[in-house]
Parts: sequence; structure tokens; C-alpha cells
Amino acid sequence: MTATPTTATPATPDPTMEAIGHAVTEGRAGDAASARRKLLDLWSAIGVTGDPLHRCTLAHHLADLHEDPAQALAWDIRALDAADALTDQRVQQHHAGLHIAGFYPSLHLNLADNYRRLGSFEAATEHIDAATQHAPDLPRNPYGDLLRTAIRDVAEAITRRDTARRASAPGTPPENTAVQT
Repeated sequence: MTATPTTATPATPDPTMEAIGHAVTEGRAGDAASARRKLLDLWSAIGVTGDPLHRCTLAHHLADLHEDPAQALAWDIRALDAADALTDQRVQQHHAGLHIAGFYPSLHLNLADNYRRLGSFEAATEHIDAATQHAPDLPRNPYGDLLRTAIRDVAEAITRRDTARRASAPGTPPENTAVQT
């Protein structure tokens, strides 16, 4: 899931957000290893006390590039931590239509899904409940609908105590499931 649009026209040019967007595009095109390297290099440049929008966006997308739910969880925690330091004013400097409240459903959904995959169902339940609470902040569009569906799917998987990776989860599929021709 995408907490922030990386392809939207920014209100103010931001080379760091552009670099994050390029790396994300590369990862979605199939080169997850290169995308991870580029995002990790950017993370080093931004630093743990850098711009919260940069940290939130980068960590959120870097989590999606990790198949291992423990590695993804670490980045998703960083993304949520950075979101808590963000303001609407800052996100609207990047894109006038964004509101920080709209980030939280996706961020909590990803945390819930990672905890679920790790078998930590109590923590997963806390985060899926938070995602559900924040769901009214989602836009009424295909992206919002996608997130609302994913929230329901993860909630059902938590109830079933299912730890399998969801087919609709963001990121790259595991290498060992590639279709061979």
C-alpha cells in the first residue's frame, strides 16, 4: 500500500521525494535489490532525525521491498514513527491534496499484516483495529477502496490465525514462487 503518492506533481520540487519515487518505480519493475540499495543510501543521507516526510515515505516503501516480515516490520515501525512527527502543513508542501490522517490506515494495515505473518496476533489485532479506526480518513476512490478491502482481508486472516503471505500484499513476490515457462 502506498502511504504517499510518489508520482503526483509536488507543490514544491523535492529532489529527495523524486529519488524515492525513482527507486520505488525500479523496485516495482522487478529490481528490488537495486531499489533497496538506493533507498538505504537515501536513508543514510536523510538520517534518523531528518525530514519526517522523507523518512515516512522511504521507510514505508522500503518495507514493501522486503519479503521477510521481520525486516518489513522494522521499516514499517520507522514509517509510523516518522508519520507521528508529520504535520498537514509539511505533507501539503509536497502535495496540496494530502493529509496526514490519510497515511495512518495504510501504515497500521502494514504493521498488522507483518505482525500477523510473524504469528503475533495480539499486536496484529491492535494495528488492524487502528487501521479500521482510521479508515474513514481514506479517500473515496479506487485507492481508498483497495485499502478498505485489504483491511478486511487482514482482519479475517488474523481471526483465522493465518500467517501466509497475502497474494494482494504490496512488494515483490518471493523468488521461489516465480512462474517458470
